[in-house]
Amino acid sequence: MRSTHFTVLLVIFGSAWIPASCATTGSTAAAASVPARITVLYDAFGKDATMTKDWGYAALVEINGKRILFDTGDDPGILAKNVKAKGVDLTRLDFVVLSHRHSDHIGGFSFLLSLNPQVKIYAPKENFGVFGSDLPSKFYRKDESLPPEMRYYGGTPPEIMKFGTAFPGANIQLIDKTTEVVPGVTLIALVSDAPGTKELKELSLAISTPDGIVLVVACSHPGVETIIAEAVKINPHIHFIAGGFHLLVAQDPAIEKVAAALHDNYKVDYIAPGHCTGEPTFAALQKVFGDRYLYAGLGMTLGIGANPRAESDRNAANILDEGDLLSYRTLLAKSDDLKDSGTEAARLAQIQ
Repeated sequence: MRSTHFTVLLVIFGSAWIPASCATTGSTAAAASVPARITVLYDAFGKDATMTKDWGYAALVEINGKRILFDTGDDPGILAKNVKAKGVDLTRLDFVVLSHRHSDHIGGFSFLLSLNPQVKIYAPKENFGVFGSDLPSKFYRKDESLPPEMRYYGGTPPEIMKFGTAFPGANIQLIDKTTEVVPGVTLIALVSDAPGTKELKELSLAISTPDGIVLVVACSHPGVETIIAEAVKINPHIHFIAGGFHLLVAQDPAIEKVAAALHDNYKVDYIAPGHCTGEPTFAALQKVFGDRYLYAGLGMTLGIGANPRAESDRNAANILDEGDLLSYRTLLAKSDDLKDSGTEAARLAQIQ
């Protein structure tokens, strides 16, 4: 009798365990089978009426079995609305990249932390910065003739001085050099030398795929050509580039030079510019790349496999329409990028 009862229990618990095991395996397999894609969650132009356009950038990158949030836009409330509209689950992330300290890329971070407080975050390391920092205590001159009460730390500072973050409790790892953070996924760490953003550190995301490097850039303050030059050290074949190129106020000769470099010198397969790339640059890149230019407005999901395409709206035109341009210029006038670029940016941002 007891033997029969024990057998029944084994059957019950065994049958309960088997589907759960299968479900876990199936879930893992399903995640791995998701096609490589980038979903734009924050930008100042787009055609999705359920989402709110605002100046800034955020994108969900799903590739090589990883789910990566790249930047968080400018406003936590707008990020929350846009994430809900796209049905994106920010509790299921492998890690987050905060590309640089500008508010239009980290302003939505508090919303992310409210949902996923212990998610792994990579951010650039600066001597003093919002993400936290540390320095060897020998960075400052010392005077041993002073009494202890006039000396820092009483004359015996720690070997490494650690400085706080604007995001206490966040699981932030600081990156100070180009680093492969997981197999096939590299963070390119560079420093801007441009007027207005000199010494600004910025991370870009380079992912190795069978089709070549998929490169996601935030604002390209160090220069998009400089970033690509680092990416080709990983693999000379650049398959796809998405994000902001920071050519908002560049004149036509400079824009044409960059477009030619991407197309002719680096032979980039596909391009999906957004954010701070700039209207004239959108037009120039579309002309040079033709059907290899993908419209990457707010809400678009871009398949980034062997033949990239816009999945969300197969009929989306590959250029900004007048509605896009209107919102883009309006939001640009309020952005951090104007502070970088001065009065010429303000002139170009005026709504005609």
